Amino acid sequence: MTETGHRDTHSEAQRSLLDYRARKDLLSGRTVLVTGAADGIGRAVALGVAGHGATVLILDRKQRKLETLYDEMTSSGYTEPAIVVQDLLELDEAGARNIHLGIEHDFGRLDGLVHTAIEFAGLRALHNINAQQWSRSIHGNLTAPFLLTRAVLPLLKSANDASVVFSSAAVGRHGKAFWGAYGVACAGIESLAKIWSEELDAHTPVRVNSLDPGPVRTRERALAYPGEDANRLPTPAEVVPAYLYLMGSDSRGVNGKALSAQVNSSR
Repeated sequence: MTETGHRDTHSEAQRSLLDYRARKDLLSGRTVLVTGAADGIGRAVALGVAGHGATVLILDRKQRKLETLYDEMTSSGYTEPAIVVQDLLELDEAGARNIHLGIEHDFGRLDGLVHTAIEFAGLRALHNINAQQWSRSIHGNLTAPFLLTRAVLPLLKSANDASVVFSSAAVGRHGKAFWGAYGVACAGIESLAKIWSEELDAHTPVRVNSLDPGPVRTRERALAYPGEDANRLPTPAEVVPAYLYLMGSDSRGVNGKALSAQVNSSR
């Protein structure tokens, strides 16, 4: 711990991400964009940051599920969220720019960006992946997060303490057979986060980290490991503390790290 009480060392963050207990007003006054918010980890993260005071922009291609999440947030007394309907598989520079302009017009600020959306069609040997499948995965998991982050970066730079979190996976840090284009995209995300963290470190308030949530009870996990007992896995809500830590001021000084929510676990 520092004299201010902030946990700002890589080693402490690594040990305590799931044990982190955020104060209720941790994100009060902040505006946070969460991708993949309709389901799984993204939905849990959106609820978590809203529950700790943030105004949340919930982005996904599934409008009906976003509307259900919106209702849940407002009925819980959270600050009214904003729905952003966007299929990241179709996101281009113009679409990313429009998202930026919409945030700027409606909120005038952005303090955090959490990437949780993934495109995963199951395990497959590389030689069985055709060009269309490859392009779809690379775009959804790597190109779209790049385009969106680049578009909203001016807003993040204007914040006092901004945080970008790229959700990743162990297979992006250590290549593993049959993870195909998704594994390659995760490796790209790791490099993207590191490069951006170094480029932004000296002259901006923006910190950038990657986070492997580890094995979690999600649809994608079941698709990869159909014989696994999902009840033995953490729920999406149980990994939210790791995201809260990285979004709030307690993680100031944590930048350019490849973190794991569950130490010694692999996805």
